[in-house]
Amino acid sequence: MLAETICSAASAAGLGIAAVTAYRKRFLTATRIAAYSLVPVGLVLTGVVEWVAGIAFKPSVWLGFGVLGLSWLLFMTTRAVERRSGTTRAERKAARAAGRNEAVAPAASAPSLGGGGAAGPAAAAKPQAQPKPKKKQEAAAPGDDFSDIEAILKKHGI
Repeated sequence: MLAETICSAASAAGLGIAAVTAYRKRFLTATRIAAYSLVPVGLVLTGVVEWVAGIAFKPSVWLGFGVLGLSWLLFMTTRAVERRSGTTRAERKAARAAGRNEAVAPAASAPSLGGGGAAGPAAAAKPQAQPKPKKKQEAAAPGDDFSDIEAILKKHGI
């Protein structure tokens, strides 16, 4: 009951301000103020204000929020324990590196590393250049994550 009265008073005040603004010949602003001031009355008439007031003042609702917070805390704790248990950091790092290296066939991007700009029969007649220095491959190992992307970009001539 109190919330509805406050919303009605706020709407009445907003409509008064809109009337004064319209009197000053600022009709666009007055219309916008009137639109905003009618929102609280609309919320009261639809029952939203009563519903929110009922939720905000019920202890069972706050208990529900507490239970949701507890479940989130338990979930995050189990994820942290799961990450830390069983393996060492070096083992996890080695497993990630092995998974990353096996995800793509070793020569999957080799054909696209050739002359990316040429097209047509002249490009088909040219033999593909093979990557020769191993030092370059070893130096590119840390940036290996982007080799697939670079191959795709070179294939499309970008």
